[in-house]
Amino acid sequence: MNKIRVYELAKLLKMSAKDLMEVLEKLGIEAKTHMSSIDVETAKLVEDMLKKEDASAPSKAAPAPQRAVRRVSVAKGATVAELAKALGVPVGDAVSKLVKASKMLSASDRADDEALLILGEAYGVELEWGDGASDQGGPAPSASPEDVRPERMVPRPPVVTVMGHVDHGKTTLLDTIRRTNRAAKEAGGITQHIGASLVEHGGRRIVFLDTPGHEAFTTLRARGAKVTDVAVLVVAADDGVMPQTEEAISHARAAGVPIVVAINKIDKPGVDVERVKRQLSERGLIPEEWGGDTVMVPVSAKTGKGVEELLEMILLVADMLELKADPHALPRGYIIESRLDKGRGPVGSVIVQHGTLRVGDVVLTSNTYAKVRSMLDDRGNYVKEAPPGTPVEVSGFEEVPVAGDTFVKVSSEREAKAILESKKEQTGEAVKPSRVRLEDLYRRLQEGEAKQLRLILKADTQGSLEAIESSIRKMARDEVGVEVVHKGIGNVSESDVMLAAASDAIVLGFNVQVEKAASRLAEDEGVDVRTYRIIYEMLDDVKAALEGLLEPERKEEVVGKAEIRAIFKLPKGGKVAGCYVLEGFARRNASVRVRRGKEILYEGRLASLKRFKDDVREVASGFECGMAFEGFQDFQEGDLVEFFVVSETRRTLG
Repeated sequence: MNKIRVYELAKLLKMSAKDLMEVLEKLGIEAKTHMSSIDVETAKLVEDMLKKEDASAPSKAAPAPQRAVRRVSVAKGATVAELAKALGVPVGDAVSKLVKASKMLSASDRADDEALLILGEAYGVELEWGDGASDQGGPAPSASPEDVRPERMVPRPPVVTVMGHVDHGKTTLLDTIRRTNRAAKEAGGITQHIGASLVEHGGRRIVFLDTPGHEAFTTLRARGAKVTDVAVLVVAADDGVMPQTEEAISHARAAGVPIVVAINKIDKPGVDVERVKRQLSERGLIPEEWGGDTVMVPVSAKTGKGVEELLEMILLVADMLELKADPHALPRGYIIESRLDKGRGPVGSVIVQHGTLRVGDVVLTSNTYAKVRSMLDDRGNYVKEAPPGTPVEVSGFEEVPVAGDTFVKVSSEREAKAILESKKEQTGEAVKPSRVRLEDLYRRLQEGEAKQLRLILKADTQGSLEAIESSIRKMARDEVGVEVVHKGIGNVSESDVMLAAASDAIVLGFNVQVEKAASRLAEDEGVDVRTYRIIYEMLDDVKAALEGLLEPERKEEVVGKAEIRAIFKLPKGGKVAGCYVLEGFARRNASVRVRRGKEILYEGRLASLKRFKDDVREVASGFECGMAFEGFQDFQEGDLVEFFVVSETRRTLG
């Protein structure tokens, strides 16, 4: 029986694959993903049914105008803390609302669709996955900006990073894609290296980053720039999964972006594509044809076979992400590369996220600004404007901008200078990034920022690595978790440090060394890297950190009780309770609770405690005193005042 894939049927019906998936679900037709196949007869029934619905749909009266609901767009893979920031609400309040809805997520946990729905309903906004980015260092290009309007949103090209093991054909594949699908082809066109390439397929554009795959995720993400939308993982069909392949998977997962696998070198004789699929499945990347959700495309970068299908799949995955931008908003975006050009001075390669960047605009980054003198595209052409999703090299910067930084348009050079001067006064010339350290975890829990320990593990042997990971995972509890972001054999490398910086993780090494370049980078980025020779010392440190994350045991002790027997009004407003201490002590520095029968009216602290006209620290039982409460005056005669102290005992993992 002939079959057709869901995305192919969607094209024929001129609708998105996502919308068609919803239709199939309503009709009870099983299709797990857009790559699933259904038989042609079923497809014909769906087509006929949709045509009948269109024909019979009555013309509806214009709906009554509704109050506009604020839309907030956040980056896929954002944490609860980042959601709270986008909403403009306290982190603790957002976590509390999730817990009340039985969604047990901490501030540092990644939010999912359910969390978005809960918080959206709680704060009366429409939360949606988009291209939001955290504000870490530079001006944020997207944090639910007021000038980005949903009704002006248009589709934008996906930004793609190509990753994989060395010698698996990443560069050759990119060269083949550029050579055969170059956007705006011109006779004698010269490729300009600006950090990204724009290619066309089927009338649509795709941006490929030229930066090494891991850097696209780490250097950029460490500064809050969520640039990549789709990761293409290149795996050689003859070699299969290698150490750098696993590393690339870890980077992509940490970034929270979908992975499309290109199984390369299928032109070689005797290669086994199914073996590669099995290896990837063992690492959690299950092909769609095996019931998973990972698109895998056999290709030959050498001959070009399968490249067109790969581009088709990238666009299909991008369609499911519904990538959009507002071309009329305030221009903002990301610095993907920077350098000092001999003839043009400091230049920065940028990707515009929202708005349209034009020659003459003034843009601000965390360390410098530019009045845009010129913009060069990836074909070496000078352009006057760059709409969303367009990579260009910008000249006119006062200093070399920081790769991975964000930029935003400001009104004038004067405003840019004033902002930078103000920032220097507040933070000093050079402030190193502050990353998580084992000693800081307890403090961060108190601030509602962390309840999970993220680790990158490196060891000298596979046996040691497995033993360490197993021992650490056994320490996890419901309250505090452990996330191994990446693990591997060998010395601590720059890539490990960059991933730690981007993921807010700690690097732990056993019987390995830290490469010199990695050590320098760790110092620059403020990443905590620790190496051990004795396994128990490592486990003791991890245990101590996790114990610091545990909520301490709280024990309450009532130290005194008093009865309110009179109420005195003060000349300048306010009231004082005249009390008689029944038992224990009334203490100035103790917490207080006011009861009326079984009802608790107030819990807080005293504003004042007096004996006659004198301020006192405590009053013993059998004596009278006057007391006022902080922010509470709704007491009356007969109310009972309890004085209590709370002691905390640090808990252990046992």
